[in-house]
Amino acid sequence: MLSAPGMWVEPPNIRRGGESGVLKVELDGFTFYKKQQVGHIYRSLVHPFGYPTVAREAKALRAAAALGVATPLLLHSDVHKQDGEWRAVMVTAGLDGYVSLEDFYLQGLDKTIEPKLHHDILEAYGRALATLNLGRWQHGCLYLKHVFVAFDESGIKIALLDFEKARQRLTAMKASRHDLRQVKRRSDWAPTEWEAFCRGYRQVFGMDVERFL
Repeated sequence: MLSAPGMWVEPPNIRRGGESGVLKVELDGFTFYKKQQVGHIYRSLVHPFGYPTVAREAKALRAAAALGVATPLLLHSDVHKQDGEWRAVMVTAGLDGYVSLEDFYLQGLDKTIEPKLHHDILEAYGRALATLNLGRWQHGCLYLKHVFVAFDESGIKIALLDFEKARQRLTAMKASRHDLRQVKRRSDWAPTEWEAFCRGYRQVFGMDVERFL
């Protein structure tokens, strides 16, 4: 899998002092995503001289899964230095059967379902994010293209992806405040739709969402 050819879905771009890109790999009827990085680092108190962002993202994916938040399945991650430069790779499984909320709205799928089902989707999103925040994890990059929805016999499923900027905060309140402000700023929901999201969030977090905004 690591050596399998693929198609760039995020061509290598230069930022954070290095290069990062994502390949889509089709293998034996399955879809995988391979993130490759060279010198693409973040700095923190623990890593003042820099460390690959893939390591932080892989840690966040494992933490989210442990909390019960659906994410792309992490199959492999590795960071190492070569010729004095950090190199990293991470492989995740594709979210088969899911559609991003961005595509959901762009394709007008919200207009083809009953308002109650639309509200149920937003409630499910609220519950998923609250579960993450309650574990003191802040996603940090909540665009609609990073929130995926699917349906099966058990009901609505929500998955979150792109945890590159995720980090664990000192308190759940700090994680919640940051992410909720992002959700409100980056969504274009009607008041009843925002309330549906908040209702789901309250069911898990147990506090009035509006207090954080």
